[in-house]
Amino acid sequence: MALYAIGDPHLSLRSSKPMDVFGGAWKGYVEKLRQGFMHLRPEDTIVLCGDISWGMSLAESEADFAFLESLPGKKIILKGNHDYWWTTASKMQRFFNEHGFKTLSILHNNCFLYGDLALCGTRGWFFEEDMKQTDQKVFNRELIRLETSLKAAKDREKICFLHYPPCYQGYRCEPIIKLLEGYKVKCCYYGHLHGPSHSLAIQGNLGGVQYRLVSADYLNFRPEKICD
Repeated sequence: MALYAIGDPHLSLRSSKPMDVFGGAWKGYVEKLRQGFMHLRPEDTIVLCGDISWGMSLAESEADFAFLESLPGKKIILKGNHDYWWTTASKMQRFFNEHGFKTLSILHNNCFLYGDLALCGTRGWFFEEDMKQTDQKVFNRELIRLETSLKAAKDREKICFLHYPPCYQGYRCEPIIKLLEGYKVKCCYYGHLHGPSHSLAIQGNLGGVQYRLVSADYLNFRPEKICD
């Protein structure tokens, strides 16, 4: 049994936005993902750090979920900024159950246990001093969701998964970093950064938290092992 993470699969099996059009690492990315998962076992757990499907609804994303279901391992999904299919946790889980997607679960206002570890997380958001009022509301909700997830972990050792990076070269999202450090999060895995933006990623220890970029194209579409 092992724990893995990867972000940004950007699946588009029944919609019109396949990432192959960007060329480079994304050419043939669906097959790369399939091959990248082949070393996982059914008893393994993998956290998918957002931007799961380009589908605009659960129904439009069904083929993408079916693809994930066909891959080995138990998948824990959190929201990315392009997951337009996202709805309430209860509706998503009901859709998964009704369609026989038994290996898919939602990380949203909750946490999952993996041995002695608590797996926490949310989408996250970028903080800007001149943020619009609507963005401020979204940002505040993300802070509440992250803290709800961290509180659910109680006194367990915490690993956090976000879609947006809480920090990168020249940027720090202080409210999110404060929560991560305040709740003594051991590691934070994030996605969202692609291509040339990989060079902006902050990796390693910062304020007692280990940060790691796990965007699919950064990992060459092979999930990163966190621990056994």
